[in-house]
Amino acid sequence: MQQSITEIHSVEDAAQKAVTNTIFSPRFYTTDFEAMDKINIEPVRAEWDAMMAEYEGDNNHDHFQRDATFADEVRTLDAKMSPELKQEFLDFLVSSLTSEFSGCVLYNEIKRNVTNPDIKQLMEYMARDESRHAGFLNSSLKDYGLGINLGDLKRNKHYTYFKPKYIFYATYLSEKIGYARYIKIFRQLEANPHLRFHPIFRWFQRWCNDEFRHGESFALIMRANPELLRGHNVLWIRFFLLAVYATMYVRDHTRPQLKQAMGLAPTEYDFEVFRITNEISKQCFPVLLDIDHPAFHRNLERLSYCAQRAEEGKLAGGLMGPVRKVLWSVAGAAVFARMYFIPVKSNSLPQTTRLQPAW
Repeated sequence: MQQSITEIHSVEDAAQKAVTNTIFSPRFYTTDFEAMDKINIEPVRAEWDAMMAEYEGDNNHDHFQRDATFADEVRTLDAKMSPELKQEFLDFLVSSLTSEFSGCVLYNEIKRNVTNPDIKQLMEYMARDESRHAGFLNSSLKDYGLGINLGDLKRNKHYTYFKPKYIFYATYLSEKIGYARYIKIFRQLEANPHLRFHPIFRWFQRWCNDEFRHGESFALIMRANPELLRGHNVLWIRFFLLAVYATMYVRDHTRPQLKQAMGLAPTEYDFEVFRITNEISKQCFPVLLDIDHPAFHRNLERLSYCAQRAEEGKLAGGLMGPVRKVLWSVAGAAVFARMYFIPVKSNSLPQTTRLQPAW
């Protein structure tokens, strides 16, 4: 069943959606800058320098510019969108913008607060990329009169503290799963252009290659500091793998019409993205989620159901609405805990060379 989405009809609605933190919404982060300053990348120096040269070359410097037909396409295609699909698409734009701008803010903060030249340089390049992505998404929101004031968003959104290693695990996975999501969408709509209901999807191929390279940067950091991939840290890796996959599944089943309009079945799409991400993450993670385990799919459905019921409780208000929200949120946490103990697959021989986009 579909979870309710708070509808977006005004600039205020869009801004409120972006600033609100929920279990499944994108967050803003801060971290331990002193610990970040101590990161050593010497063990992967040759690969690192080659990647920095790619960032400096900036092969996407002219990509995130709208062509002359963009606005005309928006007007033409908007007239064909159902109200339900339009709301799901606006929700997608706001959450995607929030996620991209979150990276921009974090990377800029790290750059300003470290002296390590390798980390400083990387953060400058990644902040540049994420700023372009966020600005491009905001331009599409402005087409609907719903542009978000990014300065206000930076000031008003709550920040969550993450240790550097959590940043590495979560961001690596977010960038890689973002690549897998975008490349699947791009190829589906490239093969079926009649299903492309907004011109922004024409930019997804080179956009997702930015995401892929960002993930490769964090893979190099983890490979250069192998203690991040051993011992009790494996438990954290399991947690972030599950959190990123579960969040994606719940979000996609919150807005199923978005994928259906593209000719994609949400569940099949999600599991194909999981498979791509599992294959990519073999390059550094010592464990992989067993996405074919019978309990994995079953409990994802349960988690999505609990999230739907919790959202309904929040929207119901009154005396019992908040109680229902808490009870279903607790039920969802219990499902997540059960999923954490589903046996994982060992990856005893992680890859030691940089990957290139190939899916």
